[in-house]
Amino acid sequence: MEITFEDANLEDLFRDMDNVRGSKNLMQKKVGLPLAAMIKKRKNQLKASTTFAAYLQTGLGKPHSLSGSKFYNCYGVSLSANMRLIIQPSADDTSPESLSVCDTVIIKGVVEYHGSKDEWLIP
Repeated sequence: MEITFEDANLEDLFRDMDNVRGSKNLMQKKVGLPLAAMIKKRKNQLKASTTFAAYLQTGLGKPHSLSGSKFYNCYGVSLSANMRLIIQPSADDTSPESLSVCDTVIIKGVVEYHGSKDEWLIP
């Protein structure tokens, strides 16, 4: 699956993780090693799936649809007990038919949305 990003700063963080020899450890500096490692793992799992529906079927990261205006058509993927990778499939809607042909997702960031307010770690 193809992965795109909400903005250029977010893309820089993720692209730096893929740069094995020249990495500046930007993600690790921002969120710490354990969370950075889990973010990379989830990104690689998404990338390895052929479609978003195929990724949902794996159950990796317990992907779940989110509600509310700020998370419209988005999914949360577990990184830790409270942290979620927020992704949005590039599909017309979230019907099973649309998701079965959706081969691109947009990474919107990492958030802790439990409790009274959302705490965005990334971006």
